[in-house]
Amino acid sequence: MYGVGSMDIDLDLLTAILLVVGGFAAGFINAVAGGGSAITLPVLVELLGDAVLANGTNRIAILLQNVSGVTRFQRSGKVPWKDLRPLILPTLIGALVGAWLATLVEPEVMERVFGIVVLLVALSVVFKPSRWEGDGVNRLRGPLRFVVFLALGLYGGFVQAGVGFLFIAALVVYGGMDLVTGNAAKLTLIAVYTAFALGTFIWAGQVNFLAGFVLAAGNMTGAWVAAHVAVEKGAGWIRWVLFAAASIAA
Repeated sequence: MYGVGSMDIDLDLLTAILLVVGGFAAGFINAVAGGGSAITLPVLVELLGDAVLANGTNRIAILLQNVSGVTRFQRSGKVPWKDLRPLILPTLIGALVGAWLATLVEPEVMERVFGIVVLLVALSVVFKPSRWEGDGVNRLRGPLRFVVFLALGLYGGFVQAGVGFLFIAALVVYGGMDLVTGNAAKLTLIAVYTAFALGTFIWAGQVNFLAGFVLAAGNMTGAWVAAHVAVEKGAGWIRWVLFAAASIAA
């Protein structure tokens, strides 16, 4: 079971194009909202024939996509490094535990929970839009902050799909950040924990590098474009992308 994931896949030109196009769409959506893995995971499952292997392989694209997005946000000075420092440790601990659990069990149960939670996020964008404007008041402090980001890391390490919605809700609705800064913070946290989670999946032999890097080419491009548009268009545009992506993903 352990070692490098199988490279024995039929990756013809059409399949490669499908991975890149799907990766671009997922990277764009993930950079300003979340749920992009709802596009890429079914493609990877069809290609690799294994949901667990698809879950691990997807992390290559997620990592490189977030690095790409963070780089673009950083150029505009939108990454709130000072606010991120106390969030990294609990997120990382949770992600490592979640990734380890994902190598042992199927993700279906947590995916059902995700569907319900993300639907609530989508509804709050419509019925409580003021919550998504960011009031600068950080309501997550001390032990509560640690527990919340530990749980977010656990979910992200386990199944990844839709974790961006949950990070955005925590950082904007409860953390007081505006949507542009919150997206930059979200991408940074996910990039940090995914680097370590990916190592866990590689150790468990649940990563196909060929499919992962082809998919990542699309994800990186989509994330770069989305981060650029987010900086230019601002929070109002992001809010409606968030609503649309959350509704579809749920």
